[in-house]
Amino acid sequence: MTSSSYANLLSTSPFHKVAHKLPSYSLPLQALCLRRSTRPFSNKTSAVPKAAIATELYTSYICPYAQRVWIARNSKGLQEKIKLVPIDLEDRPSWYKEKVYPPNKVPSLEHDNEVRGESLDLMKYIDSSFEGPALYPNDPAMREFAEELLSYSDTFNRAVLFSLKGESLNEISLAVNYLETALSKFSDGPFFLGQFSLVDIAYAPFVERFHPLLLEVKNYDITTGRPTLRSWIENVNKIEAYKQTKRDPQELVAVLKKRFSIK
Repeated sequence: MTSSSYANLLSTSPFHKVAHKLPSYSLPLQALCLRRSTRPFSNKTSAVPKAAIATELYTSYICPYAQRVWIARNSKGLQEKIKLVPIDLEDRPSWYKEKVYPPNKVPSLEHDNEVRGESLDLMKYIDSSFEGPALYPNDPAMREFAEELLSYSDTFNRAVLFSLKGESLNEISLAVNYLETALSKFSDGPFFLGQFSLVDIAYAPFVERFHPLLLEVKNYDITTGRPTLRSWIENVNKIEAYKQTKRDPQELVAVLKKRFSIK
């Protein structure tokens, strides 16, 4: 199957017929980040930082968007070159908004005296601006497919959150089927593009949260009847760069249940 025909298959999947009709969720997706981390914070969060010498990634250990960039940093082997600066999102230091990143959210990256934000953009920036294993394909057709999947990630997240608040599991079932189909595209590896890439990084933090949450709240296992997705989860969990960022599943479930008032 060609890349263009496969893209057409995805674009005409049943989920696309309903995705645009999904009501806006009552809380923005960024609300997934709003919770105090239980890990100790850097002293840098209590005083105005000095002029940046090292490249610094402002993050929250509980935020899936920040986790994306953290995984990308680790995958490039940049643990010594990009310093993590944890920000307490429930008690944000005034200097962060005033001196570093006016949008006052994470993640953000300070590099070459410039501060950039937005997780998908930062993943690509780290991949293209630093040495290390390439995380994004050079092949134009593969890049087009990767962009479709990256763009779909927010739709996937909204479908899960919408389903959590309702009685029907139709939206999440269609969304997960989309991933199962996408994972069947390449046979040279268990990941979305065959080999581990930015696309896997974009989805991993959210699947890490949604898989146990849906099991507990809806008794719904997203891997049932989806062997390719099950294999993807198993293989992502073997990636050391991702393993360094993982949280306890029960902690994540408790955080999300509290955040979205789910019983």
